Amino acid sequence: MQLLARTQRSLQRASLHYGHGTDNARDEAAALVWHALGLPLAPMPARLAQPASARQLQRLEKLVQRRVQERVPVVYLTQRCWFAGLLLHVDERVLIPRSPIAELIEQRFAPWIDARRVRTIADVGTGSGCIAIACARYLPRVRVDALDISPAALAVTRINIRRHRLGKRVRALQSDHFSALGKEAYDIIVSNPPYVGRREMAGLPAEYRHEPEGALAAGVDGLDSVRVLLSQGAQRLRAGGILVVEVGNTEREVRRSFPRLPFTWLEFERGGGGVFLLTREQLET
Repeated sequence: MQLLARTQRSLQRASLHYGHGTDNARDEAAALVWHALGLPLAPMPARLAQPASARQLQRLEKLVQRRVQERVPVVYLTQRCWFAGLLLHVDERVLIPRSPIAELIEQRFAPWIDARRVRTIADVGTGSGCIAIACARYLPRVRVDALDISPAALAVTRINIRRHRLGKRVRALQSDHFSALGKEAYDIIVSNPPYVGRREMAGLPAEYRHEPEGALAAGVDGLDSVRVLLSQGAQRLRAGGILVVEVGNTEREVRRSFPRLPFTWLEFERGGGGVFLLTREQLET
């Protein structure tokens, strides 16, 4: 497809940063072409052979210009993102989903907990709702509280809850960590919180400036949110419950700051890391 190849070359020449769900120009070019031409996910060969209209070409050109000149991530341009095999609406009110925790959810948190006994899950810092919605889809008997301090983010969460028809099992709730909860306790608490320190934040590529700062920045060392999760997590977990938290590049700082905690650092077949797991009992030691 010549249009795809031409778009790919335009992106390659621009020395863009790829870190929002893709790692190469061809994948991003495909996302832009498919979106501009309104193609289905798996178009028939005959559809691909059809020439693009002038209007479609103009639309594609504008998308490429914004990607190159403004460094807008492709997901924000298309407002479409896949997470754990689920299609989600994503815009600049929320962080772009890219957590390796998706793989753990697809495995129903095995072998760390018996999915058959899981009844409630809290997703702290839910953003788009990607983790909460994936949990509800892969564990169809659970109820999920999707917590976020940002009303704007929760508006996106609710869009995705409606799209996946999960309104009876996923609750979007404005909360600074656990502050808005009563005495609720959960079998699983999972979180992809802000974890970027001040120095790292200053050096991020331009693409990250389009994401909400509050979803990235977490104080001087990047651990402001992690400290809350570790200090309050035990009282919010049921016996045998687990806390799963992504800390990304802050893993070394977490290890240094909490040397007595027996973290399990998870590994993922599809890549990614910086995700730890602790049981309630380990948090209480």
